[in-house]
Amino acid sequence: MGWYLDVLKKYALFDGRAHRPEFWYFMLVNVIIIIVLRFIDGTCGMMFDSGLAGGLSTLYTLAVLLPYLGVGVRRLHDTGRTGWWVLLGLLPAIGTLILIYLYAQPGDAGDNEYGPPPTNTEPGMA
Repeated sequence: MGWYLDVLKKYALFDGRAHRPEFWYFMLVNVIIIIVLRFIDGTCGMMFDSGLAGGLSTLYTLAVLLPYLGVGVRRLHDTGRTGWWVLLGLLPAIGTLILIYLYAQPGDAGDNEYGPPPTNTEPGMA
């Protein structure tokens, strides 16, 4: 849970770098929370007419949009890419697949133009 909270604390930070665990644990917690909220939306009859989302899951998704963009940009910086690559997410399906590939790439071992490599310790640890 430390990775998730660490990303939320840096919700509007678009400079620097984020390593893979920080990004992927944040995404894992988001997926779990959205699944639970969609279940609650469906159980309480709060689904929209499309049936794809409800009130709680939509509010949560909007609340974590800025932290997601921030950690996504920092993750791309870790691989030596500009944060503008995150705009590929606007392309249906193929953009998301390309971003998943880019996010899964190992980060640069040493310093790059976006700063020193992030530490691999869990937030709150030494």
